[in-house]
Parts: sequence; C-alpha cells; structure tokens
Amino acid sequence: MAQPANTFDTYDSVGIREDLSNVIYNVSPEETPLLSSIAKVSATNTLHEWQTDANRAAVATNAHIEGNDTAGDAVTATTRLGNYTQIFKNACVISGTDESVTNAGRGKEMSYQIVKIAAEQKTDIEMSLFANNARVAGNATTARELGGLGSFVKTNVTNVGSGGSNPTGNGTNARTDGTATVFSQADFDLCMQEIWAEGGKPDTVYLSTFQMNKALGFTGNNNQRSTGASGKVENLLNVYMTPWGSVSFVPSRHNRAKDVWIIQKDKLALASLRAMKNEALSKTGDNEKRQILCESTLVVRNEKALGLIADCTTS
Repeated sequence: MAQPANTFDTYDSVGIREDLSNVIYNVSPEETPLLSSIAKVSATNTLHEWQTDANRAAVATNAHIEGNDTAGDAVTATTRLGNYTQIFKNACVISGTDESVTNAGRGKEMSYQIVKIAAEQKTDIEMSLFANNARVAGNATTARELGGLGSFVKTNVTNVGSGGSNPTGNGTNARTDGTATVFSQADFDLCMQEIWAEGGKPDTVYLSTFQMNKALGFTGNNNQRSTGASGKVENLLNVYMTPWGSVSFVPSRHNRAKDVWIIQKDKLALASLRAMKNEALSKTGDNEKRQILCESTLVVRNEKALGLIADCTTS
C-alpha cells in the first residue's frame, strides 16, 4: 500500500539522533603465548649476557687402582653468550579538542589508545622472539636488534631442506632457510629424541595454524572422536606423548609459518632493561603526546633444550 498523502516520515525528518553503539568491537589477535609463559628477568646493560655449560660424556671406565696418585682432569670453560636489548616504541598524539569532546565507546581517546598500543607492542615483541633474526649491536644511526630464536638454535634441528644451514648458535647470524618439505610426524619425533639425548625436557610446541593442521593428522591422535551422549566432536591435539617426553601444542599467530618450535620454557627468558611504560612527552602545541616504550631482549639459557622442525611447507 502507498503512504497516505502528506505523510511525514524519517526521510523528511531533520534532527533524528544518531544511533551509535557505545561499544567498540575489536577482534585483532592479542595473544602472546610465548612471551606470556617465559620468565621475566632484569637487564643492566644493552648487552645482556649469560653462560652455558655441559657435562662431559659418561664413561664406563672410571675405575682406579687402590692407593694410586690423583691427576687432575681437563676442565672445559663455560660458554658466554649475549643478546642486545631492542627498543620497542610507539607514540600517539591527540589534539586538545579531541580530548575535550564526548566519545562513543570510550572515555578519553588518549587512555583508549595507550591500552591499544600496549597490546600491539606486545605482539611485536612476540614476533621478535620467534624471528629468524641476528642480533644487531647498533650505533648512532642503526637501531639495536635482539637475536630471535632462529639465530640461537643449532643443535636439535630436523627437516633441514636443501641449501639450508643452522646458525652458529650465539645470535650473531640467522639460520639459512632451505627448500621446504612437508612437516611430518617422523621429523617431529626425531627432534624430540634429539632434545632428550641432549638432556632437554621440552614442554610446549609453538606452530602456525597450517602446521597445526598437519599435527592433527599424527598417528595416534583421536581426531574427530565422538565423546558419547554429549554429541561433541573433538579435533584437538592437547598433549602429545612420546618416549622422549610429553608436550602441549599451542597455535601461534606470530611464529613464522615454516617453523615448528619445541620449547622447554624455563630455558627461555625475557630480560628487560626498561619495562613497558607510558610517559608524557614535551608539550609543543595544542595536543597531548605520550609514548609507550620498553627495552628488552631474548635470553636463550641453553639452546640444547630447544628444537626446531625447519623448512616446512606452508601451503
């Protein structure tokens, strides 16, 4: 039916109040599973250093004649390692006028932006920890950079593709990626075995969603198993048990898709020279400036407790 003549409707009206929800919806990923799970320690210099050591191999011939003289065994020095602190910094500038208006979904714009930037910066740190990036000392014109996991892990690496090579293991160079091949259960089990042989006790696996789907196909996983009357269907891999230890699988959005990391979490730490904080910057006009900053680095307490299934195909 047509409208009656001279009907005044919303298309004619002037002054209808806007209908703007007082909630802001943001589904951007903020989880940092590695960063959130490792120890936090203090750094006192831009080069944070630590030492590693290893026992000699066991022998079955440690037998001696009664009453004989004792000679000293050869002593091996510890290994000294280090990583540079990286400055993570972001800032926002909000006009005086904007700080005075009434905003939907938040109070003051500056407060909202500080919380948002802090969450974004944490994901930057997470990605840096996983990165195949060599440490950079920096200078007056070059920013310092922390060496990521890819520059420290050299001992327990499987599935190295053609042309690939491991780093020296002290953070000074990144590993060279090789030709990619499919992530397999055999490669994973071999890496677990190698870590065990070195004395490691890994507990967590970090991998991309693509590699997680490969892991769901491991033999022995109860994929798509009905759980009875509830009618639930499971397609999970919560804990994977091997003779070399049990590990949980954690999908990671900020890990390189080609890398599958097997981690003993207590052998990693984040050393902070300056913990994350927000601070006001000098006022230069009709605005407010604040920066969110932290200065931290990755500590790999002993890379022999870690493992990498490298050069995995990503499609």
